[in-house]
Amino acid sequence: MVMLISLVENAITLYTLLIFAWVLMSWFPNARESSIGQMIGRLVEPYIDIFRQFVPQIGMIDLSPLVALLVIRFAGNGLIYLLTSLLL
Repeated sequence: MVMLISLVENAITLYTLLIFAWVLMSWFPNARESSIGQMIGRLVEPYIDIFRQFVPQIGMIDLSPLVALLVIRFAGNGLIYLLTSLLL
C-alpha cells in the first residue's frame, strides 16, 4: 500500500510539472510547436480545457492552468489522505 501511495504522489508531481512546463512554454516563441511541446500539449490540454469552460480569461491572461493546478493538488492530497487512512 505504501508503494501505491508513493506512485500516486509521484504521478501527481509529474503531472504538475508538465502543467508548469506547458505554461512556461507559452512565454517562448514556437516552444509549443516543437515535438516536446506538442507531446506535453497532448497530455495537458485535455485537462486544462475542462477549466477553460468555467474560468474566464482576464485580458490576455488565462487563469485556467492555475485553477487546474489547485484542483489536482487538492484532489491528490485528498486521495493520499484516503489511502493513508486505509492503512491504519
